[in-house]
Amino acid sequence: MTYQEFYQSSINNPEKFWKEQAEAMEWFEFPKEILSKDEEDLYRWYKGGKMNTAYLALDYHVENGRGDQTALIYDSPVTDSLRKYTYKELLAEVEKVAGMLVSLGVKK
Repeated sequence: MTYQEFYQSSINNPEKFWKEQAEAMEWFEFPKEILSKDEEDLYRWYKGGKMNTAYLALDYHVENGRGDQTALIYDSPVTDSLRKYTYKELLAEVEKVAGMLVSLGVKK
């Protein structure tokens, strides 16, 4: 499918198009409504859907066999340092920070 066909699909039938996009993502709860309008006539996307972007950014990749692949490249011209983090390494660092925040009493 060309970009123009992809774009035209989103214009011709937006609800169908965005449902197909939602089906390509991992949800904890799939949305009850894909595209709706509220009382102020503003669009609401994926009403009732729940996902965890932090999980999708790291845990999901580790669980699906990509833990040893590069997830982040830190390249600082200021310190002239370069560091590559795998998904596993980055997840471990995030877990440390999360633990520290919990120990300080930070809640959702």
